[in-house]
Amino acid sequence: MTLSIRLKHIAPIVLLSCALMGQAADTPGDAEAAPVPPSVSDGASQLVHGDVAKAIATYTDALRDTGLANDRRATILNDRGVAIARSGQTKLALEDYNRAVELFPEYPVAYNNRGNLLLALGQLGEAVKDFDRAVLLAPGYAAAYSNRGNANMKLGHTAEALADFSKAIELMPASAPPLSGRGIAYLSVGKPHSAIRDFSRAVSADTRFASAYRNRAEARMTIGQRDEAIEDLSRAVAFDVNNQELYVVRGYAYLLAGNTASALKDFSHAIELDPKSSAAFEGRGLANGRAEAPDDAYADLNRAIELDPRSPVAYAFRAVVYKQNGQPDIGSKDVETAIKLDPKSPEALWAEGEIAEASGQADVAITNLRRVLETKPGWQFAADALKRLGAPTDDGESKPQPDLDIAKWHVYVRGKDYFAVADDYPLIRVPLEMIGEGAPKLLEWEIKAAPYSGYGILRFSGGRVAVKNGFEETELAAIIDINGNKVLAIQPNRQGDRIATWTWEGDHLQVASVDGVTDEYQLRRVAVATANSAPSQRRYDSAASERQRRYAKPKTIFDLLFGN
Repeated sequence: MTLSIRLKHIAPIVLLSCALMGQAADTPGDAEAAPVPPSVSDGASQLVHGDVAKAIATYTDALRDTGLANDRRATILNDRGVAIARSGQTKLALEDYNRAVELFPEYPVAYNNRGNLLLALGQLGEAVKDFDRAVLLAPGYAAAYSNRGNANMKLGHTAEALADFSKAIELMPASAPPLSGRGIAYLSVGKPHSAIRDFSRAVSADTRFASAYRNRAEARMTIGQRDEAIEDLSRAVAFDVNNQELYVVRGYAYLLAGNTASALKDFSHAIELDPKSSAAFEGRGLANGRAEAPDDAYADLNRAIELDPRSPVAYAFRAVVYKQNGQPDIGSKDVETAIKLDPKSPEALWAEGEIAEASGQADVAITNLRRVLETKPGWQFAADALKRLGAPTDDGESKPQPDLDIAKWHVYVRGKDYFAVADDYPLIRVPLEMIGEGAPKLLEWEIKAAPYSGYGILRFSGGRVAVKNGFEETELAAIIDINGNKVLAIQPNRQGDRIATWTWEGDHLQVASVDGVTDEYQLRRVAVATANSAPSQRRYDSAASERQRRYAKPKTIFDLLFGN
């Protein structure tokens, strides 16, 4: 495991035939409209309550009915396939799905479920074919679009994945899995603000969605929001207390935030949960090094190497500990090993930079440390080393784009990334994350009126996106906390004729976005005139009640099984 927080991919959406009853927004076929036999309902209920063996037996008994029509038999086979897959018998589950589509070739649910099983087995191309078939049969089948998005992500087809997740969100705006999936896709292409927006939507739709909190923490770490990331990881831990990987991830977040004692506790707890976790020993080894406990650091890193001799991370960290203890020559040997194992490892490049610094090779150190921050922007130790060397975090190759400017705001491009800076706010750097093709032309800068005068909105072109009948122009808006010198969020503001609705109320901002999802942002507490305070509070309480009502949806079997 590398030190970067590995994104937790979302679980695929698997459907039971009777679970689709009442799911009008995502009902893909006609077969489920038929009455559900009591035995099938019993099987679904048993599966919901975790009695997989009993559910399989119930479905098997239902299939003994020789008078079943082909479509009804196919739906029961599909449901038994779901149960059998839960039991880990993938071959038998695949046989049930195969038989279901033979009996009922127009049944999209079986293609969706078989696609998910094939995806889990690593047969990505075949999985995509099944999802293609499902959406061809049922163009409004949101779950299949979301699942195909997962497959495209694993294939490295990020653009296709983004399109699939966006389509699923259009069909089911309040469903957590496609929102989280699109967040992962955005983060993989270097759009952390867009990712945070989608992960936030996912946890609003499902407050117990641990992986979305975890992934939002990753996005927040990349833009330096370490305290917020730790808070997210603590929420994820609360919902999954025995997940040792979460403690490892939070341990690194604590370490980067300078809280070495808490980092050591988390890494140690991860080791208690899994004594063979090389990642936990790697993290604790680095933490012990930072705590100036070299003997403990060496012991942990040696153990990590025993557990995973081909991971460059332990070698890189041990090199850094050697450097800290005045032995850079010994550390250089570990760096050589780490680079040999993975020349692109950010941890190895960091260690190489640290050793180069100790050896007086400042230019080599600066080059390597900047490479670390290109792939791992939240790695504060590399930024600290550059500061020691008196070097900026980038190489200064950002190119001005005057055609994209407006008064007092200027656009620059570095590689493929655009950002804006202002004459009046030199500490604020606004990433111009686009959603379509084109260049991010700045459109307008607005400072809000009192009591929100500490906030500003920078609008810019988001590029053209493909739609059914051609293309639509988009517009984005960066919400800027002027007093805090930071970008609060980047929000879609317009697409074609659709325009977002912004409501500033008390210490909250609500944006009813162009894609059908409402986003909410916490603001600093503001002073409201006494004469208006009571009505304002009433309006705010009403909005809060509406939010609670919106998310307090009745639970179907589908909801209970898959968290939607």
